[in-house]
Amino acid sequence: MRTIATASRGAVVGRVGYAELRARSNRLSGALLALGLKVGDRVGTLAWNTQHHLEVYHATMNAGLVCHTLNPRLTSAQLAAMINEAEDRMLAVAANLVGVLPDLLTLCPTIERVVVLDGAVDASIAARLAVPVEEIDGLVAAHGAPAAWGQFDEESAAGLCFTSGTTGKPKGVVFTHRSNYLHTLMSIQPDAYCLSAKDTILVAIPMFHANAWGLPFSAPAVGASLVLPGRELDGASLAALIRSENVTIAGGVQTVWIGLLDHLDATGGDVPSLERIIIGGSKCPDALIRRMEDRLGARVQTTWGMTEMSPLGTVDSVQLPPAAERSSGRPPIGVDLKLTSADGATLPEQRGVIGHLKVRGPSVIDRYFNAAASALDAEGYFDTGDLATIDDGGALTICGRSKDLIKSGGEWINPAEMEAIIGRDPRVGQVAVIGKTHPKWGERPVLVVELRQGETGDAPAFVDALRGKVADWWLPDEIVQLPRMPLAATGKIDKVRLRADYEHGELDRYVTVAR
Repeated sequence: MRTIATASRGAVVGRVGYAELRARSNRLSGALLALGLKVGDRVGTLAWNTQHHLEVYHATMNAGLVCHTLNPRLTSAQLAAMINEAEDRMLAVAANLVGVLPDLLTLCPTIERVVVLDGAVDASIAARLAVPVEEIDGLVAAHGAPAAWGQFDEESAAGLCFTSGTTGKPKGVVFTHRSNYLHTLMSIQPDAYCLSAKDTILVAIPMFHANAWGLPFSAPAVGASLVLPGRELDGASLAALIRSENVTIAGGVQTVWIGLLDHLDATGGDVPSLERIIIGGSKCPDALIRRMEDRLGARVQTTWGMTEMSPLGTVDSVQLPPAAERSSGRPPIGVDLKLTSADGATLPEQRGVIGHLKVRGPSVIDRYFNAAASALDAEGYFDTGDLATIDDGGALTICGRSKDLIKSGGEWINPAEMEAIIGRDPRVGQVAVIGKTHPKWGERPVLVVELRQGETGDAPAFVDALRGKVADWWLPDEIVQLPRMPLAATGKIDKVRLRADYEHGELDRYVTVAR
């Protein structure tokens, strides 16, 4: 029997088989319907990677309700904007997040009831709320009953997730039952995630972000065991979990694995069961990939995707030897890529050139939540906002975000090219290049680095690493060495905040003039 293990601080606190999980989720569906929720109603979740959260996933989606996952790291005002736009009727909240409810619910008039997950209700907080509050097990005991699943069209909404908003106002992305199912079939392919019943998968991607890359669906689809780490993604907790559960595959953004590496370097030991790490988010520096593979003894599998794609777009196949310099991989069946000019015209040559990347497929969004206009062009392609190139073998390399380009003296500078070069330096943990306003040139590049623990670096060395590899006028005017890079809620480097902090002088003490 394959199982789901939920953990806290590296220790397993709950374990359940898939059959029991299905039965519990089905009874929860009955309870939700008994309370008057109906097909198409949205249920918000403010929770971590736990068994209860997974039960809510299946209870809502399979009953025709819409599971609206919310990021607990956002402010009450940000959460309220999403809840109100979605018109959520119910909110499922982790017990250790109940403290946000008094402020949050005053901003959310559509919420009629709160269900508490992963712990007991705090009576003192519940008494301050104007809506009923109860624990999930109590709700099921009082109202739970077997429910008929799947009584709706496959194009019905199953999930709702708002984009991170790092490049603009967050937008709601709707996942349908059809798109979830087809995404699952795409992701489990041997040349994609390559999952099977022999695997034990650690899901270190938050379940509130793009369905945790679909792993809560794809792991059960092949009979793999799931390990859900709760909210603890620190190196010590992850190392303990990988060892105790014999994890073979782990998924998460690169910042998670930096924490694991630093922990193992500081304390010793290894994670011998780990065979593969699936990474996504922002492009991972080559030096970090080499460090991960050398220290962990696991293959790093690079991917690229977007919430709007459910989210898998391309993936590096583990069936092939790793390339010397990693791409973002190839698209699985069901994803089409196209490069265009800035004005949207399809480039006549699709290999070996840099263009604006568009994507098409059955798990790609067609329009944003509540939007009247389609998000697709006349041929059904979605504009990713990325610049990319495709090699002769069909592998995609993301060359940067079109919005990140720096216009200096009327000419474009691509930050991603410099980030890739500096990212090869083994001293560098994370790197970003941002534009600063300039009275003469319009914008000039600023290099921002976060060094690995115990490492030191000097500005001239970083400039020298770029010299001769990029045009001289691309060389950054300033180097910012930060003790900690600001991250968005999804774990990516938050360039919007970086630019704002720089412009407001908050990074001045870390700045070195490069030349």
